[in-house]
Amino acid sequence: MSFKKMMEARFPEQTMEDWKQNAEKTLKGKSVELLSKTTYENIKLKPLYSKEDVEAHTLSQYPGEADFRRGSNAGGYLSEEWKVAQKISALTTDELSEKLLAATEKGQTALAFHPDQLEDLNEISQKVGGLYKNHPFCVEAYQNQKLLIEELAKLEDSEIISGYIACDPLAAAAAAKLNDRSIDEEYDQWIDTISLAAEKMPKLKTILADSAVYHNGGANAVQELAFAVASGVNHLQYFLDKGQNLENILSKIVFKFSIGPNFFMEIAKLRAARVLWSKVAGAYGASEDSKKMVISAETSFFSKSAYDPYVNMLRAGNESFAAVLGGVQYLHVSPYNEPEASDSLLGDRTARNTQLILKEEVHLLKVSDPAGGSWYVEHLTNELTEKAWALFLEIEERDGMAEALKSGWVQEQISQVLEKRKQDIETRKQSIIGTNIYANLDDKPLQIKTVPKNSGVIQPIPQIRLSESYESLRRASENLSRKGINPEAGLICLGPLKDHKARADFITGFLAPGAIRAVKSESVEEPETAAAFIKESNCRHYFICGSNEQYDGMALPIIKYVKEAFPDTELFLAGLPEESKQSEYTAAGVKGFVHIKSNCYETLLSLLNELEVASNGQ
Repeated sequence: MSFKKMMEARFPEQTMEDWKQNAEKTLKGKSVELLSKTTYENIKLKPLYSKEDVEAHTLSQYPGEADFRRGSNAGGYLSEEWKVAQKISALTTDELSEKLLAATEKGQTALAFHPDQLEDLNEISQKVGGLYKNHPFCVEAYQNQKLLIEELAKLEDSEIISGYIACDPLAAAAAAKLNDRSIDEEYDQWIDTISLAAEKMPKLKTILADSAVYHNGGANAVQELAFAVASGVNHLQYFLDKGQNLENILSKIVFKFSIGPNFFMEIAKLRAARVLWSKVAGAYGASEDSKKMVISAETSFFSKSAYDPYVNMLRAGNESFAAVLGGVQYLHVSPYNEPEASDSLLGDRTARNTQLILKEEVHLLKVSDPAGGSWYVEHLTNELTEKAWALFLEIEERDGMAEALKSGWVQEQISQVLEKRKQDIETRKQSIIGTNIYANLDDKPLQIKTVPKNSGVIQPIPQIRLSESYESLRRASENLSRKGINPEAGLICLGPLKDHKARADFITGFLAPGAIRAVKSESVEEPETAAAFIKESNCRHYFICGSNEQYDGMALPIIKYVKEAFPDTELFLAGLPEESKQSEYTAAGVKGFVHIKSNCYETLLSLLNELEVASNGQ
């Protein structure tokens, strides 16, 4: 073929119907709708998107253009890099100074730390040295914002201080951090701090709309967006009522989001946040530049696990990637050992280097809004925007975010989503690698520190990790081991390996999240063989594993023989027989059926509780 003909060659155009037909061939005649699923945001995800899915919406053609979904700056990170804002833990200002200096030398570009951990803030202005001249602050201060700002205001060149040292009274109340003050009292004390900072540090942002507290309580993306925007409006309206200038207030607000593991949803969440805030600011009559949103993000605490903790590095890497593609200005990547609530050199270094890899090796600084134009991402952005706006309006009808929190309505909305998440984790519809699936029985967990629970002045939103229920199973199993009780269950494997392997492997994996070790029999053909295995292994619980054909042929005689010989033994059948046959097995002595739709958590909890009761009775 000549070069000219090659240039003129075209691939045949494929329609959506063509794709659907080929997909259904692969699915062996099943409908392509089987590939669709509904998210926690009640958004139905399709297997394929096209331009028709976004044509009804007006899109920003370029970054920097309203509605700012594609970013606040035309050049994206080419014109202004996101700030590496790894939060540093320190108890004294001397320790903080040393750690900040070391971190900035190793690639950190913002002064991020936990001020509420510091024992003394009196010398903070001297201890940060000249770092504040070249690095912005990135600090959430719930207890010490006033003191920190007062100390920094003493600097002769305080006007060059930039970034944010911010607080959100609503998030503080939701996380029970108000020390028995009411939300109204906190607001009234807050205004003096904001005014001092505006006078002495005009470049510093001090007002935070923090949605991380809702994310870590189990909220979905729509709720996070609506609560964040409603919080921003609550702050804005308060200061306007105090006679403050609109543009000045908007220039002081920064939004904080936690980034979860649903990669494309999290990208769309950040894009939708900018759309929503530009709409709100526009409704107040703000200038075009004041409609832009400044976003600080952190990877999710909610998604991290104590077991198989190095997987947390992968989770944080995925989440930080989504944050950058979504267009954040500040980013904290949580260390893999975050559930321990203590820092480590390895954890801090790998977390910081995750961002440096995204900058220097993935080259995300060199591309402006790489997600822009994706029909899937644009569709998600539009869906989130519409749903979050509707929820925001409902909050406003309830007299705003403060009143919605005081009444417990926000907490109830989050609780409903959390229960659905827990159900999906318990039934393993959703996976936590290394925790409820592919669990390693010999794994050494992170050492979790128990944090005291505060009641607060309103009903607090518990800050949890989704893996905690399964971690409690592992601890229960470990307690049994310390008592000399081996958490084990027997597998009665019917017939040759090829017939029982699939279900034996399934049960082995099903038991592992509770650290219950599977003890497998040799191939069982006769009831006497099964009985001999039970006598030798001496477990309390046994699972019969085989093919449907073997169940029909040999399972019932084995079950009846075993229950007669060992009446205290608990028998389960791997798989779910037809409903007409279930009663036969139950009558013969089978306690239950374990299959792919079983509630893994509840089943394992029951097994461990029975072992605990048996051990106490010995």
